[in-house]
Parts: sequence; structure tokens; C-alpha cells
Amino acid sequence: MTTAAFNQEFEHISGKLKSYLLRITANAADAEDMVQDTYLKAVDKLGTFRGESSLKIWLFAIASNIARDNLRTRKRWTKDVTDIARAAALSDEAFFQEALEINATSPYGQFEAKEHIAFCFTCISKSLPLEQQVCLLLKEVYEFKVSEIATIVDLTEAMVKYYLHTARTKMISIFDGRCALINKNGVCHQCSELNGIFNPKQNTQEQLMKIDLVKAAETGDKEYLFELRMQILKELDPFKSRGSELQSHHLAFNSRVMEKYFEENAG
Repeated sequence: MTTAAFNQEFEHISGKLKSYLLRITANAADAEDMVQDTYLKAVDKLGTFRGESSLKIWLFAIASNIARDNLRTRKRWTKDVTDIARAAALSDEAFFQEALEINATSPYGQFEAKEHIAFCFTCISKSLPLEQQVCLLLKEVYEFKVSEIATIVDLTEAMVKYYLHTARTKMISIFDGRCALINKNGVCHQCSELNGIFNPKQNTQEQLMKIDLVKAAETGDKEYLFELRMQILKELDPFKSRGSELQSHHLAFNSRVMEKYFEENAG
């Protein structure tokens, strides 16, 4: 493959790569850097690409290795990260001032419940072991086959299937216990709370009922509700959506909160 042909293909794939890396790292700046690192490493090794797999699979393998190397020694987030961050935000006036400024001035600063649902998945999925998180994203959001995931992460198909089953089961259980959109007894009502802050004139319940996930919650089919949540992620580009800058601001805050949390609870 010529460098010119590669550059054209990379441009086509880079958006998916970047969103994938953001969802692994929960940090927009890190994701941008890793996409650049992926490009440089791929160009350097372009002569070794023999086409045994697609270029997309090859690039996702490089990007996944970069992300895993970067994150392997970092602590995984707690599943109640959004609660911890919420408590920190309530005492951080600068956080809300910055968020309201983004909301008022940026074309990518809107608050929408669908985007917050995707935001929550990104945060909570970081409580999974890293390999489980990677496999889950590759399968459920980026729609790779099990055999392709095995190539990307250099694992057996049996191990990929195990990680997928375990990760999916854990995430369904967490959302059932936490998310008020899925379970009326869920402890998290942040979609409604944040909508009240950023869209004070908007009827929150009317907006939420436009989301299939919320409308279907009464069925109690947790597997189906998980599929609907995944559909939201598939439809949203976290770098180009109407609320991408606002959500990136929130993710960066959560990252800082988690770093401080682990420092204070070391040992």
C-alpha cells in the first residue's frame, strides 16, 4: 500500500478510532494524542502490513495496544464515579461556571439526555477490567466480530467471548442498580438534574420520554435496555455531537476527581 493510499484510508477511519480511544480513556486530549501515535506507528510499520486482516482491524489493533500500554498501570475507576464527581462538583464553583460558559457560547455545548447516557457509559465502563472494557466497546459499539476482536487484542476467541459475557453482565447489573431511567429505584437522577441546570425551561420528563431507552424501561427486559443504550453510543460521535465540548469538560473533571480520590485513599 502506498503512503498516499494509506493516508486516504486513515482519514476515513480516524473518526471511529478517536471516538473509540475517548471511550477507553475518558479524556479527549489523550484520545487525540493516541490517534496521532497510531498514525505515526502505522506509517512506520506500513511495510509490514500484508493484508491478512483489513486495514481497519490493523489500525484498531495498533490503537488498542497504545491505549492498553498507557492505561495498564492506572487504577480503574469505581462504579460510583458519577456520584463521587457529583459531590465534588457541588463544592466546585469554577466547574459550574466553566460548564455554563461552554453551554452559553459553544455550538457543541448543549446538554441532551442522550449524550449524558453515553457519558455515563464511558465513565462506568472504566470500572471494568481494561481487557473487558476494550472487548465490550469493540463488539457492542464498533461492531467487530469476535474473530476480529481476537485479532485486535491478541486473545483467543474463547477468551474474547468470556470477557464479553462478563463485561456485559456487569454493566447490565450496574445500570439496573444505578440508572433511574432503567429502574425507578435507581439512585442516579443526573440526567434530570443536569437538564434542570442547562435547560431550565425544558420539561425534563417530556424530553426523556422521547428516548427509546426510557420508553422501554417499563418492560423490564434488561438485555433489550442494554441494546438500546448501545444504540445511543453507536449514533453519537463524542467529538462532533451537539454536546461534545460540554461532555468533554465533564469527563476531564471526572478524571481529576478520580485522581484525587485515589491519592486520598491510597493504601
